[in-house]
Amino acid sequence: VSYARPSSASIRDANLYVSGLPKTMTQKELEQLFSQYGRIITSRILVDQVTGISRGVGFIRFDKRIEAEEAIKGLNGQKPPGATEPITVKFANNPSQKTNQAILSQLYQSPNRRYPGPLAQQAQRFRLDNLLNMAYGVKSRFSPMTIDGMTSLAGINIPGHPGTGWCIFVYNLAPDADESILWQMFGPFGAVTNVKVIRDFNTNKCKGFGFVTMTNYDEAAMAIASLNGYRLGDRVLQVSFKTNKTHKA
Repeated sequence: VSYARPSSASIRDANLYVSGLPKTMTQKELEQLFSQYGRIITSRILVDQVTGISRGVGFIRFDKRIEAEEAIKGLNGQKPPGATEPITVKFANNPSQKTNQAILSQLYQSPNRRYPGPLAQQAQRFRLDNLLNMAYGVKSRFSPMTIDGMTSLAGINIPGHPGTGWCIFVYNLAPDADESILWQMFGPFGAVTNVKVIRDFNTNKCKGFGFVTMTNYDEAAMAIASLNGYRLGDRVLQVSFKTNKTHKA
């Protein structure tokens, strides 16, 4: 989270990817190391989800690209205090349309790409894990459970939203889940036009599933590939394109 600033060429692509950091280095120490080169907007160190220990990788976003360039010149290949190995400092891959397209094109090589089967999903998921990990240092979890047994639930039509974009089915939500959780999870992947949590008529609690509508197919596919198997609280979500089975006799 940082202040929104008017976009300009001077601030674009000022995000650095830093690897080889000592596992003991804190975020504050990382900022101290880099602050000599300019004003830092955001910084973070990636940690292992299970142990909470640093993975020796971090991101630093400077106010201006020229500051980021100076930091690369000054720190790439250097040993910071307490380090036994030199660190690598380079520009972070920008999660731009091109990168997303490259990941998607590798993910969906088969001609029948819209509804891959469970085994194909697992193979694709593994490939996505590796790609995302290489691109952004992201490690996502995959639940091998498939959505096939649940698609009968997905035949519910959302009133007032006929055919506007791609409808995504989200299963295994907690009873207290509300629409804001779905906005937060799917918003980063692209344009979301509608979210809906299905509630019990009597208790008004979530019945465990909901729907998200996204306008762009590739963005919806990316969201599904990334969020299926995502652990939200103590639940593993199952996310797929909504398949409408109400047409069958």
